[in-house]
Amino acid sequence: MRTLSIGNSFSEDATRYLHQIAESAGVELECVNLYIGGCTLETHAKNIRENAPLYRLEINGSATGEYVSIQDALSRGKYDVITLQQASGFSGMLHTYFPHIREVYDLCVKMQPDAKMMMHQTWAYETDSTHGHFPFYQNSQETMYSHLLTAYRDAADELGMGIIPVGSTVQYLRRNVPEFNYSDGGISLNRDGFHLSIPTGRCLAGYVWLETLTGTDCRCADYLPEDGNGDLLALVRESVHAALSR
Repeated sequence: MRTLSIGNSFSEDATRYLHQIAESAGVELECVNLYIGGCTLETHAKNIRENAPLYRLEINGSATGEYVSIQDALSRGKYDVITLQQASGFSGMLHTYFPHIREVYDLCVKMQPDAKMMMHQTWAYETDSTHGHFPFYQNSQETMYSHLLTAYRDAADELGMGIIPVGSTVQYLRRNVPEFNYSDGGISLNRDGFHLSIPTGRCLAGYVWLETLTGTDCRCADYLPEDGNGDLLALVRESVHAALSR
């Protein structure tokens, strides 16, 4: 399987360990990520119109040193899955998705007609996040989660896309696994109040992608990144599988 993410630092988080996680579960998966920090759907659409080579090209979680346009990336062989997402601060505001996401979607379908189009559902900020866009959601994690859940669902339905439910899975662990109940002294799944923690949060996202895209039980993935806690990641895998099996 070969995936292309048209994203930002949140898709970088999600795909950082995906290749290695998949490999450890016996799945051959190449993941390509187009990175511009904080990039919105509106900016992606603008960059398409200008064919702008502004995206840092990352393959299997590592930067290549090359900068490309969306059109350039789409022309580099066949992809099985292409993912789109909104920038995190605007993720709960459906009006910021359109018409821009349709412009990006249409180009992807035109250039990669056999690829499955998926929405990468991002996650709500930590309860004490100081991100400048958190006030959009009254500085409430639950409010942000509720809004982004609806926005991603409605956008995906409008375009007939599937969803990779990273945000829902992050929230499931926060609510149901005491070890990750940050408000009650547990471990935060974020490293700075909004990006995923390294390596635990990033592995969580990789497990969600693996199981959602390939149907492989993520509990089979035993990749242990540097500084990873084997017991903690085993708990995350069990919890991710439980969340996705609901």
